[in-house]
Amino acid sequence: MKTVKVVAAVICDSITEKRSIFATARGYGEFKGQWEFPGGKVEKGETPQQALVREIQEELDTKITVGELIGTIEYDYPTFHLSMDCFWCEVVDGELKLLEAEDARWLSKENLYSVQWLPADITLIEKIEKHMK
Repeated sequence: MKTVKVVAAVICDSITEKRSIFATARGYGEFKGQWEFPGGKVEKGETPQQALVREIQEELDTKITVGELIGTIEYDYPTFHLSMDCFWCEVVDGELKLLEAEDARWLSKENLYSVQWLPADITLIEKIEKHMK
């Protein structure tokens, strides 16, 4: 089975406080309308952190700082294996503009489960919840 290596940004209001996180709804493809953490594929020669900065600039027209690795999700979809490094991130310049997603929300600890997460992304929610205030 083909492995797809991607990175995801868990953008929070503050890397130190973590009161809310930013989630987006896919605007295309098989999982259109389901919720995820923004990010994308790591290109040849990039570190995961560099890929994340580039992807967020492309998808949200925003500059971020990349913090600690939260974890790596390994998930088998029907047609491929996903390996996704997920990092805490914070906006350092610009407003979050949806250039690819169809919707977005800031989610607090109390409403983390109020959206329909993609199968791989939901596996990280419990871990994220433990770090939020």
